[in-house]
Amino acid sequence: MRSLDETLDALEAEFHTVESALAEPDVAKDLTRLRDLSRRHKDLAEINAAWVALRGAREDLDTAREMFNESAGDDREQWRDEVNGAESRIAELEATLETLLLPHDPNEGRNVILEIRGAEGGEEANLFAGDLAQMYRRYAALRGWKLEVVEERETEQGGIDEATYLIKGEDAWARLEHEAGVHRVQRVPVTEAKGRVHTSSATVSVLPEAEEVDVDLDPNDLKIDVYRSSGPGGQSVNTTDSAVRITHLPTGIVVSMQDEKSQIQNRAKAMIVLRSRLLKAAQDAQASELGDLKRSQLGGGGRSEKIRTYNFKENRVTDHRINLTTYTLDAVLNGDLDTYVDALLADKRARQLAESDGR
Repeated sequence: MRSLDETLDALEAEFHTVESALAEPDVAKDLTRLRDLSRRHKDLAEINAAWVALRGAREDLDTAREMFNESAGDDREQWRDEVNGAESRIAELEATLETLLLPHDPNEGRNVILEIRGAEGGEEANLFAGDLAQMYRRYAALRGWKLEVVEERETEQGGIDEATYLIKGEDAWARLEHEAGVHRVQRVPVTEAKGRVHTSSATVSVLPEAEEVDVDLDPNDLKIDVYRSSGPGGQSVNTTDSAVRITHLPTGIVVSMQDEKSQIQNRAKAMIVLRSRLLKAAQDAQASELGDLKRSQLGGGGRSEKIRTYNFKENRVTDHRINLTTYTLDAVLNGDLDTYVDALLADKRARQLAESDGR
């Protein structure tokens, strides 16, 4: 088995090879290769920097130990501190490299397609979906991401039947992937006359934005229908066939888009979502072949499948996957999600490290 140092030496050599390749004039003409090399360079740069620092810390430790053994009195105590400091630095760098060498998420650095739908609970579910949409809008603003509305279908009562957003940010996928699943709300609906608490749910799906080079789409595999857009309650909102429905015949995946007044714009947005769904489906299929298929993000949308519960009476938010509860519902709905996101990221790293140690 290759030692850690041998692995890091090989990655350092690859880093310099990639760096040289990026300097070649022909690479700039090949956008796909340029993108792949740039992503690999970014991944390797952090590892290489930590590896160079680790080698330096080891040299410092050797020097400090030698001087410690040769000195006496106050000088000896000073070198003892140098030894302890170098040992601590080495331990930190080794832990950092252990994390950096974990399996790479192929979607890291991608933009995100975020879809929100009301699930169980009638109009109350749609109203809660609207709350979640606002929560993610605020979180995106706090993180400095750019959020574009792909589709947003409101109900007559002001809820959201379905919303789709494109969120652009370097760390958007890493920080949002764990938001996928069933979100449950417990509160008294505005339509409840007797003040009884109801339980409803909404679903969130998180897809990596696919670039055209990621998904090869054959036009013959697409069935495209056009129809008139409709608003809340089904009423027609324009007199032209601007809404677009695209069906991918080999998979049966259907994407409908009607937010824009132009058929061309709706078609373009539908293709963005379709490519992202196809990319995710392909990744899931690959994971299944490797024996690592994750349970579906959304399940059936039922309340019992929840990943997180928002309890208005107790001002409580509970993430059931990591058993984390805070009494900060107001702040969370205002976009303050980092407590949960950071905890989920830490849990993911811990599980990856445990799997790595178990191999």
